[in-house]
Amino acid sequence: MISKLEKRLRRSRKTRSRIKILEAYRLSVHRSSKHIYAQITSPQDNTVVAAASSLDPEIKKLITDKTKGKVGIARIVGESIAKKAKTAKIDKVAFDRSGFLYHGRVRALAEAAREKGLNF
Repeated sequence: MISKLEKRLRRSRKTRSRIKILEAYRLSVHRSSKHIYAQITSPQDNTVVAAASSLDPEIKKLITDKTKGKVGIARIVGESIAKKAKTAKIDKVAFDRSGFLYHGRVRALAEAAREKGLNF
């Protein structure tokens, strides 16, 4: 029987192979049980152009009691990564959800990044 982790890694391999063909900047998302991380990597040399996570001190300042749990924090991280991409003059990216389902925190991050002007 295939484990849950193996299924996720299989899905991530599929999407990364398709993104590699596109040769576009990649917005990759990683989700743990407590935190969420996002980074934009360049297609040429796989260097990190911009990164944001729920552990960043500037994002921790924005988190209040009114933030609705992990989904609200993911929304703040999405807005932050979009702002950092704009300062790096990146408008279009390919969304790499790392095999995670497009639901909940991953979806909230993606929609917040789109609202702030990132195209994918």
